[in-house]
Amino acid sequence: MSKSIEELKSLTTQIRRDILRMVHAVNSGHPGGSLGCTEYFTALYGKVMNYHLPFTMEGKNEDHFYLSNGHISPVYYSTLSRFGFFPADELRTFRKLDSRLQGHPTTHEGLPGIRIASGSLGQGLSVALGVALGKKLDGDQSLVYSLHGDGELQEGQIWEALMFAAAKKVDNIISTIDYNGRQIDGDTDDVLSLGNLHAKLEAFGWVVLEEKNGNDLEAVIAILEKAKTETGKGKPVAIILHTEMGYGVDYMMGTHAWHGKAPNDEQLETAFKQLYLEAPADY
Repeated sequence: MSKSIEELKSLTTQIRRDILRMVHAVNSGHPGGSLGCTEYFTALYGKVMNYHLPFTMEGKNEDHFYLSNGHISPVYYSTLSRFGFFPADELRTFRKLDSRLQGHPTTHEGLPGIRIASGSLGQGLSVALGVALGKKLDGDQSLVYSLHGDGELQEGQIWEALMFAAAKKVDNIISTIDYNGRQIDGDTDDVLSLGNLHAKLEAFGWVVLEEKNGNDLEAVIAILEKAKTETGKGKPVAIILHTEMGYGVDYMMGTHAWHGKAPNDEQLETAFKQLYLEAPADY
């Protein structure tokens, strides 16, 4: 059943609560980028992407999503559970021994929704392009979506894949860059600046869209829907999505410090007060 915008907005808060609960329980994980991408995941699975349940690995005649920056697995796992891929109660096993919810997504345990192991940065676009080309060969009109960190774009394989996509006219892919300006070692501009990313992507032959309000759910839905209208025209499509790392929790915003650090008991309580829901469905 399709959810209203208000229901989806409430769901973004629930997903953020899940993220923090997961990393707090094991004192490890990556809350910053996960919190920043919550609107993207909610928009994708709640309004934009065409997918079927129960999940199948092959996924014929349905859209696929590939997470390249796999360290933001908490938001991915929470989203999958909240949209019915597996019970939310399983989120309590995050990063524990024998769990299907490892720190970076894996496929060997058969977690519904996960089609590739990811986390070795720079590889996801190559995989997504392979799937997109496979769909073309099969006559499958569905789309392939991928998500990448801005720091990840410092990897050379990304640029090889960008060049390949345009050269081979892979026009059934929409790749989004989570442009929060921060990575594990500091601000992206200080570590290794991406320069004029918009111009670079266009120079590599991509259609490039940009959304400055990447933590506004309706704006994210709109840019993803606009991107869909640009597919099938002979060029791959990229979205530069400006987000805020740690969005929704004031002490996590404006810094890279929470890229890979879990909140303590007091910090978790403070965060939950900011992520208030009248009737939370916490696992």
